[in-house]
Amino acid sequence: MLRAVIFDFNGIIVDDEPIHFELFQRVLKEEGIKLTEADYYARYLGCDDRGAFTTAYREHGRALSHSKLAQLIERKAAYYREDIKSKMRVFPGVQTLVPHLAQKLPLAIASGALRNEIEIILSGIGLSAHFRAIVSAEDVTRGKPEPEIFLKALAQLNAALNSDHPISPSECLVIEDSKEGIRGARRAGMKCLAVTNSHPARLLDEADSIVDSLEGIGQPQLEAICS
Repeated sequence: MLRAVIFDFNGIIVDDEPIHFELFQRVLKEEGIKLTEADYYARYLGCDDRGAFTTAYREHGRALSHSKLAQLIERKAAYYREDIKSKMRVFPGVQTLVPHLAQKLPLAIASGALRNEIEIILSGIGLSAHFRAIVSAEDVTRGKPEPEIFLKALAQLNAALNSDHPISPSECLVIEDSKEGIRGARRAGMKCLAVTNSHPARLLDEADSIVDSLEGIGQPQLEAICS
């Protein structure tokens, strides 16, 4: 039975993965580290900023202090706030699906993006009111593919609903675009719908179902995945 839906953000709601790649590449280049597009989409896509910068430094044999990591994250965030003003694009189907689902089901976002980035974009596209919970990079200690972010999103939904019959993980559907996100959802005990916005279907085969777009998707299709 489907009782809640948890959305990833980057690559599912907003088409900004190319922007994130360009900004990771820009910041790392400033630090003397080269990041190719192939490497980003193969190994970095599902990481939050903390995980991506840590991985890049480790792969290049560079030490990374907590203070330096914080500086890298803030520099990228500043670049992002500037770029997203002119480059933001919402994926097809999102602005129809989200309000429709929100009328009947509690919705959450579980994303490795920074909270400020999520809130700015949701406000800009008029979807803020439809999500009862947001869990962002600042809220977890271990990012995807660990299940922490999804379990915290569910806990927030249950706290908001304050029901005598809390939603269980098996009653949640996660909508993701990355291999790491799919694995995190499955480890949390949740079903997962993958969308091929960032990877081909052959790389998303751990999901319960795969679609090319959220356009035309509605509650009946999501309920079928959880039945």
